[in-house]
Parts: sequence; structure tokens; C-alpha cells
Amino acid sequence: MSRLSRHSLALVSLVVIFLCVNISASLLLREARLDLTENKLFTLSQGTHTILDQVEEPITLTFYYSQSLAADYPAQRAYAQRVRDLLQEMVGGSGGKLNLKIIDPAPFSETEEVAVSLGLVGTPVAEGDLFYFGLVGNNLVDDTEVIPVFAKEREQYLEYDLARLIDNLNTPVKPVLGVISNLPLDTGAGGLLAAMRGESQPFLIYAELTDRFEVEFVDPKSNVIASRIEVLLIAHPRDLSVTQLYAIDQFVMRGGRVIAFVDPYSEVSLTAGPNGEPLQGYTEQSSLDQLFTSWGIQVPKNVILADRQRAQRVATGRDARRQLVDYVLWMGLTPSEFNEADVVTGNIDLLNVGSTGIILPRENATTTVTPLVTSSADAMLLPRDIVVAGPVPDNLLRDFIADEKRHAISVRIEGSIETAFPDGPPTETEGQQSTGTKNKPLNQDDHLTRNDGANIIVFADSDFFDDRFWVSEQNYMGQRFGVPIADNGKFLLNAVENLMGSDALISLRGREKSTRIFDRVDRLRKQAEAEYLAEERALSERIESAQAELTRIQNTVTANEDSQVVVMQYRQELLAARKALRAVQANLRRDIETLGGIVRWLNIALMPVIIIILSLLVMAGRRRRRAQTQRSGGFRMVDTNTPRDRSNVEPSDV
Repeated sequence: MSRLSRHSLALVSLVVIFLCVNISASLLLREARLDLTENKLFTLSQGTHTILDQVEEPITLTFYYSQSLAADYPAQRAYAQRVRDLLQEMVGGSGGKLNLKIIDPAPFSETEEVAVSLGLVGTPVAEGDLFYFGLVGNNLVDDTEVIPVFAKEREQYLEYDLARLIDNLNTPVKPVLGVISNLPLDTGAGGLLAAMRGESQPFLIYAELTDRFEVEFVDPKSNVIASRIEVLLIAHPRDLSVTQLYAIDQFVMRGGRVIAFVDPYSEVSLTAGPNGEPLQGYTEQSSLDQLFTSWGIQVPKNVILADRQRAQRVATGRDARRQLVDYVLWMGLTPSEFNEADVVTGNIDLLNVGSTGIILPRENATTTVTPLVTSSADAMLLPRDIVVAGPVPDNLLRDFIADEKRHAISVRIEGSIETAFPDGPPTETEGQQSTGTKNKPLNQDDHLTRNDGANIIVFADSDFFDDRFWVSEQNYMGQRFGVPIADNGKFLLNAVENLMGSDALISLRGREKSTRIFDRVDRLRKQAEAEYLAEERALSERIESAQAELTRIQNTVTANEDSQVVVMQYRQELLAARKALRAVQANLRRDIETLGGIVRWLNIALMPVIIIILSLLVMAGRRRRRAQTQRSGGFRMVDTNTPRDRSNVEPSDV
């Protein structure tokens, strides 16, 4: 057989093998998956698998996507493919319990009208048509859950949003979360007046809660917490009456779970309303001292925590050349400050808090108090009066003296709790009948005195709820949604779901992208800023002294040649001091910018350099092997001891 015939046969064989492998793979490996993406974008987390395994009745997912209008929008096409792939992955892992429909709603069609009636939001495109990109879920009892639009900004939460929609449809009866709060969680800074005008802007963290739970505000005059409430959220309450304290105490004695946020100085409560002042009835401070004593902790009322290492950068407007400074009262806490062994904080990357208190365990407590969130070791405690007076951030930094202790900001309380009312229900004179409401009479026989399985979470801050601390608010075609910049909302949902006994969604929130903090850059900045503040202080004193002496001379000394010389000397001193101050300001970020340049160079140039070096090494290796082959004469060694039929020797054997 000639060489051409053999090559042709080999080529035909390869084509046949290729087709056979593809056909076999499409039939036998249809369900096989191999996710080679760095962050495993197409691999469902264990939490999603748990939710899919719990689906009892069929759920229909209708994916509305205007594919015919997406030709000119490559970014939207790519994201739509990502959504579709993830939906199909969920359908494949549901064991047949999920059904997926994909609809392209043509402009002015009946399907477009249906999409609008279901709550989907269309985005105008250049031709004047509306582009739809959303999801509708239905179960057998006609419950409906809608994602009006898949916003690109929430791509990192895509799996969580889809899994939560499925979980909500699978559990149409939402668990009840009771709320006691003096914060306008449900109305926002506008209060009831804005709500009556239809202009309320609820806290975004409250919107997250209402999407997941049935939220029920507890009547502040009630002496009993309803049994349908599974978890009670206490968020910066006003001073509670003894009747309501007793209601909370007995709720805990019955086995109820509590998550409480108290604050020695609540900045969010001071947020200005429509008239420019805080809402009527606001409270700067909150506490539950009587209950805390029973629970085995204390939250000092006149102490506020400051943390230099975790200080947030804030704008002061005092110096145009230095627009951002460290504010030690506002903290951005990182995983090194979280209890990684607890399911609530194990997947948290960042918490933003402000003017927090501290939590101390009491001696001889019957409970186990475990810190969930702490400060860094570079922290100190400040008197509340200093904070209320509105200190200058730079002054706080200059006077900062770390106590080198990690202070607890949030704790979990477990174990045996004895009632805070050992003498029984409060008497009528203590407020039982002063409420003016129809309450259940408090009976000594119904009084509970102990709970051996308590589970309570306490957090010494209320600014935790403030939108500006943890979320970037977006408005897309009239739809208000938040893009988290911190994990405050995740922490609260984790805590409530954990206290309710549901952990499936917690692992999904853990898949969100974390913001990588450049520790070395941060240390350089803090060091440079500390040096800047010290030099600035010395130069400022030098300038003030020279200015004062110059003013004194000009006002008291008779104009003559000697006085003019003195005035000129002080003016030169002023110019030199101000020039030195500007030099310090100009060099403030020199080391950081140098390091940033190195990092940029490594990112941009290092990889191409490595590839070039590797290519040169490979080329050199090939050239060396070719040279060795040429030196051996280009012949292959033949075993002369083995008889061969020389008539069958091909030219390729030489």
C-alpha cells in the first residue's frame, strides 16, 4: 500500500472515530458535568442541593428573555446564558421537580402583556421596544415569586436569589419573625407621614427580612409574645415597660429564640426626617439590663468602642488635599474578627458598624457566652460623652492609645437561663393594667422560671441596620434594590435562619465574592498617615506661633528698620513652615503609590515576561535536540543481530 493510501485511510479513520466519540458522548455523557471555571460558577453549592432535595411538589420556572432584541447587547447575552445555564443545572439536580420554560416575549404580543402583568420590568432599547430579562416561579397552589429583572450588579448573588425563590415556593407558609424596634425599619427616615403618602423607603435590610419571613411587629403594650412567633428580633428598642420585659422573659423561658441589637449611641436613630430633624420619639440609647443580667451578660451604657486597625475611611471636607481620613468609631470588621466556627459568622467577609458598645460576660453566669464578632487588638474604649460631642477624626487618632484587647461586639448565649422575674409576674401597679389594652391576665401558675436550652444572639450596635453602612442603593427602571458592599444583611439573615433551625441558604450567601483587602497597602497607609499627623501637628503649632508673634509685632512695634527685619524673618518662617507642611501632605501616599505601581507592573508585565521566557526555553530545547540529531547523522539505530527481509525496508526506516 502506498504512503498516500495509508495517510488517506488514517484520515478517514480519525474522522470516523471523532464522529463516534461525539455521538457516544452526547448519548452516554448527557448528564456529565465538568466545571473548569476558577470560582466554580456552574457548580451548585450544597445549600442549593439541600433546597432542591426538599422540593415536594412540582415548581414551574418561566424564564422571560427577549432573545430577539439581544443581538446588539453582548454583555446581556453573556449574562443571560449564565442565568439559563444555572437554571438548567438546577432543573437537572431537582429530580424532575422543577420545570423550566423559556419565553421570548415579542413586542406588543400577548406574552409581553402576561410578563408585565406578572411584575416583570422591561428595559427600553434603541428601537423603542422593551427588553425583558426576568423570572417567574409558580407552585401547584398558585403562589408566585418574581425576579422582575436580573440586574448585572447582583450577578454574584445569582444562585442565592434563584435558590431563595425556589425555597419560598416550596414553603408557602413563611415562618413568623416578631419585631420590637424603635427604628423606622418599615418606613425609613420619612416615618409614618411618608408611608401615608406612599413615599416610604423601608430599610433595605427590612426588605430582605420580609422577602424571607412573615414579619410581625409586636404591640409594645402586649404582655405576651404570640406562640406563632418563632424568633424575636429586638432592634434598638425604646425603654420597655416591665410588662413587655416580662413578655420577652417568658418567651425565652418557653424556648423562644431572640436576636437583640442594643446601642449606647445610635447614630441611625438621629437620621434626619422630612423636616430635617430626627423622627419624633427617637432614642439615642437602648438597653435590656434586667434581661441581660438574667442572660449572663452586661452592655455598659457609657462606653463606646474605637478601633484604629479597622477604622473606616470617611470624608471630612476639612482638607482638599486629604479628603479621606480614618474614623476609629466606624469600623469595617474582617474575618479575623469573626468566629469562623459558628455558622452565623463562618461565611461573613465584612461587617460595617459604627459607635458600637461592648459586651461583657457576668461572673457566676449560668450561661455560656461565645463571642461571634470582636474588635481587633488595636482598640480602645472611649467615654460616651466624647463621642456624643462629635469629635474630629484626626484628634481621635492623635489621642488613640490601644489597650491591646479584643472586645466582644456580638455574642451567642447558650445554656440554662433563669427568669429575670424570680418573684413571678409583675403586679398590677408595675404596669400590668396600665397599658390600656386587652391582655391575658398574668397568672402565677403560668409563670416559667427556667430554660435549659436557651439560644440568644446579642449585638451591641444599631447602626448595623443603616443602609449607608452596608449597601449601595440602585434604582433600575423604578425597581429599588441594593448591591451589598458589606455583609450586614447576610449576618442578620444567617442569624435569624439559624435560630429558626434553617441553615440551607446560609452556605449560598457564603459563595458571594469577597473584597480582597490589601493588608500591606493598608499598613503602609496607616503608618504614613500617623507620621503625617505628627508632623502636621508640629508644623501647625509652628505656623500658629509664628503667626501670633507676627501679629503681635505688627500691632505693638513702631514701624522702623529693625521691626521690618523681624517681620520679614517671621514671614519667611511662616513660608518655610507652610512649604514643609505641603511637602508632608504631598508625600503622604508616596510609599503606597510606589507599591501600587509595582503591583500594577506585576499584573500587566510579569505574566507576558514569564510566557516569553518559557517560550525561549522551549525553543532552545528544540534547537538543542535538533542539533543532537544532526550530529548523529540523522540515522536510526538498527539491531543487526535480528534477521530482516531487506526487500520490505521502507525509506522511512533510514
